Amino acid sequence: MSERKVLQKYYPADFDPRALARKSGPKKTGPRVQPVRLMAPFSMKCLTCGEFIYRGRKFNSRKVTDQSQRYLNIQIFSFHIKCTRCSAEITFRTDPQNNDYAMVSGAVRNMEPWRDRATAGESLDARLDRLEMEEAEAAGEHEAERDAMSELEAKNADARREMAAADALDEIRQRNARIHRSEKDGVDFADAVVRGEDEERARQDAEDAEASRRAFAKAARSAEQESSRPDLAAVVTEKDAAARPADEEVSEMPPPPVPVPSFKRTVKKKKDLSAALGIKKKPALV
Repeated sequence: MSERKVLQKYYPADFDPRALARKSGPKKTGPRVQPVRLMAPFSMKCLTCGEFIYRGRKFNSRKVTDQSQRYLNIQIFSFHIKCTRCSAEITFRTDPQNNDYAMVSGAVRNMEPWRDRATAGESLDARLDRLEMEEAEAAGEHEAERDAMSELEAKNADARREMAAADALDEIRQRNARIHRSEKDGVDFADAVVRGEDEERARQDAEDAEASRRAFAKAARSAEQESSRPDLAAVVTEKDAAARPADEEVSEMPPPPVPVPSFKRTVKKKKDLSAALGIKKKPALV
């Protein structure tokens, strides 16, 4: 494990660290070169062998940064790759003016139908005007879409109002038809056309009146019976005395007492079904 990670280094016996001297030389001037791994930003055709290189193919390239090449203080980078067939050098660079890449040498860019060739050589002012026009068109489309949505919502609201008005009109027509029929039959409309809650209220009032009438009638009958009971007993006694012979002894027996109901819980005795099932019980030992 230590050998794989190279944590231990071998120093020969005659190694002298004082013999090591730092090399000093002039600083490098000019463009800085850096190896990078990148993908082809567009499809291209090699001018040497005619090989087609598709977009997205990976290359080991040299990235050249030249401080003298700038656009509006934006650094421009150059990339040098080799053709996959003939190893010819192909160079392209960044194009911040058009937000794209531009071919420099070694190959030609393939035709791309979705790119507008007329805008390739336009100036900065023309490009700004075109972008502003495109933004205005996009805003107009968004506004048109918003107007279409508001128009659709208004149409839905109008349709709902029309449906509500049609329902109300049908109800009015039905009510007028009922009134016309009641007038033809000679029936008062107030008595013929009654709402459901009015019918329920009338039914409850009738039930309450009937219950109160029955209660008052029952109370009146009980009062009459209580007031007329002594006179009736006297009349019955006189009639019995007249009907009975003089020598017959009158024996008045008191009425039998009414048993008082008891609410005591009684335990019901269970039936012995052992004899019916053929089970013989042993006699209990005393």
